[in-house]
Amino acid sequence: MLNKKTVEDIEVKGKKVLVRCDFNVPIKDGVITSDKRIVSALPTIKYLLDNGAKVILCSHMGKPHAILTEGFGLDKKEKKKVEELPESERAAATAEFIEKAKKNDPVKFTLKPVADRLNELLGGKVAFAKDIVGDDAKAKIAALKDGEAVLLENVRFDARETKNDDSFSKELASLCDAYVNDAFGSAHRAHCSTAGVTKFVKDSVCGYLIQKEIEVMGGALSNPTHPFVAILGGAKVSDKIGVINNLIDKVDTLIIGGGMAYTFMRALGNSIGTSICEEDKIDLAKDLMAKAREKGVNFLLPVDNMIGREYDENTIYMRIYSDAIPDGWMGLDIGPTTQELFSKTIAGSGTVVWNGPMGVSEWENFAAGTKAVAKAVADSGAISIIGGGDSAEAVERLGFADKITHISTGGGASLEFLEGKELPGIAALNDK
Repeated sequence: MLNKKTVEDIEVKGKKVLVRCDFNVPIKDGVITSDKRIVSALPTIKYLLDNGAKVILCSHMGKPHAILTEGFGLDKKEKKKVEELPESERAAATAEFIEKAKKNDPVKFTLKPVADRLNELLGGKVAFAKDIVGDDAKAKIAALKDGEAVLLENVRFDARETKNDDSFSKELASLCDAYVNDAFGSAHRAHCSTAGVTKFVKDSVCGYLIQKEIEVMGGALSNPTHPFVAILGGAKVSDKIGVINNLIDKVDTLIIGGGMAYTFMRALGNSIGTSICEEDKIDLAKDLMAKAREKGVNFLLPVDNMIGREYDENTIYMRIYSDAIPDGWMGLDIGPTTQELFSKTIAGSGTVVWNGPMGVSEWENFAAGTKAVAKAVADSGAISIIGGGDSAEAVERLGFADKITHISTGGGASLEFLEGKELPGIAALNDK
């Protein structure tokens, strides 16, 4: 999966090049609140434009209804609401939901604001198509000159996209001469625009974003500088079972924080009060800790915690040692002693991989643990990789981003990469 052709390995001048980007940006009232994903895609786009390609950009945005597909259906939540109604009312409710989708989705999930922002960044070189493979898209593509681009409408407006339907993949492929995937955040999805299209295009390569993910993350996992320290947080053990299993075979130290730590504490026989705990994963937690011991891996859990009376930003809170959280209290962050322990361990590392916060980091009273880890990673001097999500946000918010070797552009994709899984959107690309 690591030896893939890049955008520089193919001839692009005068060619129509379909580029899968990740333009799933946050939008409020039609205004983009963060253009980070758009800016991150610019190196690949600029390379293609500067080298005379006719660039066709595509992306998803959120989870809309498939409004460009005849006879599209309701989503799961809507179906559930309809099913709860008397049978005589279901048809009318279904029709109402469909009408709302037709009205609201084109406004809420359109990529038009992204096209506008791209034009600001690229000097007006990007047209916008009102469909994906329809008449407007084909006309806009036909009108492209070398060094110009068009952004297609949200690919998820077509139901075939997420089903990886060959008919849609073929239609996408018919638009272009070559395909570039630069959407690492969607590379773990086997959809038409991320994987299926490659079956019908001769040249399928990666852009600069995916190239960097492969080189940095792949290199760290296959040939890390030791000591290799992995830091995992977040709420659930079940979300990271595969990652823990894979990393135990590679790391020198595994640090566990966040809500998932309390399942491990319970497995050790500790009192955890009302802290989050996956009771059905306690035996698994025991097995993982036993595996770490067998491998000689230093397995670190919090030794003290900041606990609160309830899951609330403004709850009363106090510090307590991890083996004695009283009934009626829940752990919400790692404590100061743990912060020091984790930070000292990170300071001596050669490679650090971090995914998941140490506590409820969006609440100021319980953000100190995540802040301390972020600072320790930034100051470590190690090859440092942040696996997207809350960890990446914390590092950027605190101003440490420029001290991090690599911040992944994909939360779910980076987790599966760390787990050692094959990512369909990368596996489908041409090997060198």
